[in-house]
Amino acid sequence: MRTIGVIGGSGLYEIDGLEAIERIAVETPFGSPSDELLVGRLGDARLVFLPRHGRGHRVAPNEINFRANVHALKQLGAEWILSVSAVGSMREEIRPGDIVIADQFIDRTKGRAATFFGDGVVGHVAFADPVCGALADVVYAAAAEAVGTAAGSRAKVHRGGTYVVIEGPQFSTRAESKLYRSWGVDVIGMTNLPEAKLAREAEICYATVALSTDYDCWHETEEDVSVEAVVATLRKNVQLAREIVRRAAASIPAQRGCPCPRAAEHAIMTDPAAIPEAARRKLNTLYGKYMGQP
Repeated sequence: MRTIGVIGGSGLYEIDGLEAIERIAVETPFGSPSDELLVGRLGDARLVFLPRHGRGHRVAPNEINFRANVHALKQLGAEWILSVSAVGSMREEIRPGDIVIADQFIDRTKGRAATFFGDGVVGHVAFADPVCGALADVVYAAAAEAVGTAAGSRAKVHRGGTYVVIEGPQFSTRAESKLYRSWGVDVIGMTNLPEAKLAREAEICYATVALSTDYDCWHETEEDVSVEAVVATLRKNVQLAREIVRRAAASIPAQRGCPCPRAAEHAIMTDPAAIPEAARRKLNTLYGKYMGQP
């Protein structure tokens, strides 16, 4: 059975047809994830939901244990991750309520643990194309179908785009917002990095469903971004997000033909004989097949 991880708000799992639901507490070599994981069956797919900020939205973007979140999904067998995120729009044509299937990132975070490697193990994975193209195609088709069948929906789905990830938890200054626009970015948010980097290191396919909630603070005729505006737009879009996840889960293929399952095959540069035993144990779930004999 295909196992698909879904990271996003705590209400995403309320999908029609989801059954055999159970909550599982997972501990990882990198600590505890944001919350228990909710596992259920949807048709012939097994879905594993993880509330990124914990139930009740308790964990700030700069406090998320991204390594534990991704590793927990890996431990439960996830081969795909659908990341659902609230973002601000940096372009006039991406309106609040629209959906962007982003395919590039600019990292403006600081101080976040962004790799599973270290502690005596050096590794490098390719990240030129940070989103799995095959999964993004499936998600885009699912989003277009969901919008097309949603009664009264005025949302538009945008395929591709650059997501600038800031540290938070504060929103951007007006000067920063205008600077990012000059870079040609499409949306702005606080959560998809290092999440996408870690998914690549863990050889999990990753795609983003970015839900536009506001125009950040660059727009001269719109109100500046606020928590109230973000929450109001998200509440309107939550059913649409569930439908995108439902449709995508039904369309994800049983076998992966993309490079993601082999992303770390040649990543480790450290001599197997030089890998510390503690690091070998810590990384066994991820790279046991690549570390060789000590």
